[in-house]
Amino acid sequence: MKYRSLLLIPFFLLFLCGCAYSDDVMLESMEEDMDPGDGDNGSDLDMDRRDGDIGSDPDVDDPSGDTIYVYVCGEVRTPGVYAGNTDTRVWQMIDMAGGLTENASRQAVNQAEGCTDGQMIYVPAKDEEISGSIRTGGDPDDGLININTADAAKLMEINGIGESRAADIISYREKCGTFDTIQDIMKVPGIKEGMFSRIKDQIKV
Repeated sequence: MKYRSLLLIPFFLLFLCGCAYSDDVMLESMEEDMDPGDGDNGSDLDMDRRDGDIGSDPDVDDPSGDTIYVYVCGEVRTPGVYAGNTDTRVWQMIDMAGGLTENASRQAVNQAEGCTDGQMIYVPAKDEEISGSIRTGGDPDDGLININTADAAKLMEINGIGESRAADIISYREKCGTFDTIQDIMKVPGIKEGMFSRIKDQIKV
């Protein structure tokens, strides 16, 4: 009986060692499952969370600053504020606003001009008196009369221009278009060099 007990001791010790080894294996296995590896995936994930997805929100304005906003009003079909870019021309903005109405004074607006952010494009009516081709609200009044946009009453304020001559200027604009230079007013019948010399300091285009 005593010898049997002694023989069981080695088996008992082996059993204890086996249990300890099994625990170590299980612990190592759990640690491997929790280990993020070489850190690439976990590092990338953490970086993504810290940095976020910048610029992916479609509601965020383009930070490049190329977008401009222009107010188109007057004789256009759909007045309002329209977005364009730094290469947008006046005619494109007018087109965005539905185009000109039948009552629009086409010669009063330089449709080839470029647009700027915050600009107001005002398209006047045919019988409306304005001081410039594009009204921005900030142009100084130089006292000169624009022979491309002035109506008959305004043209008659020019010394030497009466009712009939003012009518001739308006008739010429309707048939031939606007004047490119003030000298072009001599193309109007009845206005020669002598009259131009008297009125040249009172007019502009």
